Amino acid sequence: MQRRHLLRASLLAPLLTPGIRLFAAGINQPRFLLVFLRGGYDAANLLIPTSSSFYYESRPTIAVSKPDMQNANAAIRLDADWGLHPALRESVGPLFANNEACFIPFSGSNDTTRSHFETQDSIEAGLSAQTQGVINSGFMYRLAQVLGGTPISFTDALPTIFKGEIGVANISLKGVGKPAFDARQSSVLAAMYKGHALEGAVREGLDLRQEVAREFDQEMQMANRGAISAKGFELEARRIARLMRDRYQIGFVDIGGWDTHINEGSAQGSLANNLADLGRGLAGFAQEMGPVWKQTVVMVISEFGRTLRENGTRGTDHGHGTVYWVLGGTLGAAGGKVTGEQVQVAQKTLFQNRDYPVLNEYRETMAGLFARMYGLSQTDLERVFAEVKSRDIGLV
Repeated sequence: MQRRHLLRASLLAPLLTPGIRLFAAGINQPRFLLVFLRGGYDAANLLIPTSSSFYYESRPTIAVSKPDMQNANAAIRLDADWGLHPALRESVGPLFANNEACFIPFSGSNDTTRSHFETQDSIEAGLSAQTQGVINSGFMYRLAQVLGGTPISFTDALPTIFKGEIGVANISLKGVGKPAFDARQSSVLAAMYKGHALEGAVREGLDLRQEVAREFDQEMQMANRGAISAKGFELEARRIARLMRDRYQIGFVDIGGWDTHINEGSAQGSLANNLADLGRGLAGFAQEMGPVWKQTVVMVISEFGRTLRENGTRGTDHGHGTVYWVLGGTLGAAGGKVTGEQVQVAQKTLFQNRDYPVLNEYRETMAGLFARMYGLSQTDLERVFAEVKSRDIGLV
């Protein structure tokens, strides 16, 4: 959207959502932004288990090197067991060093379908693995109802997470970034070989390339569910921050492009590019929030992680446990740490001999965070996450 359209929409949105009162976003009021990485990002190459020989054995071509001060492509040392992807060296790295970021490995839901759609829906609804039936509302919608604040979704359409009886404002961030596949390049190349003996072979090869690209793009788009790209988030993060700073208490944005089945890369490549864009966006968001950053918490999640072992196409497949990020201007004891329940990354600790296990269930972790941020009672927390016991790991 053009700037004037976005500003006009942000001014009108609270007036178009009956039943939700306008929240006076004062500097001392907490803000919460949830960033959902759709597609199941490869958490093991974001937070690298540098003390695990099994990690390096399992990823002969895509592992990120152990920390080395002389190697710019090596992992950034966080502690004795973990390193951070070098693409985040200048963005999230300084936030971590300043105790304004932390990571929670072995996080996620108990959903074991490894289906993008089913797991995304169950997480957004805030349901336990035992819960069955129709999704009537999303957990961030219920949180907004408990708090009485004004939420906003920075998405094309209203996501499940904000589904409920009363409308929630949403603003599309589409229209930024470049398409993943440029057909114009193919037509130029075909024209160069027109009349040449290789014309038929070139055209056949280009058609095959287009067909394969469409197949992978279709799967990626389905997993993304219309989310913006990581580059799109980088470009729009400061605009999101201004709206969160001045007007909205609770926000949600989803980012697509994380389904890395082929040619994932290690220190460089498709995943590294996405992480770099995401990191710059998050750092820009923090900077744009200004003094309100002290009252802000950003959580980055995904529906699941990826297989620890790389596959035959130098990528990773759908997994289970993942790594959550938490960023904020005033984090608690967890700031600058890799926190939560952990186990050694080894074959014997894998879930079903392929994935990270889930040791930090998302509803318990978020309930603990919301209790800290907002002083919610157990009764209030159960309105957000039914039949869940909060788990306080000192995030704020």
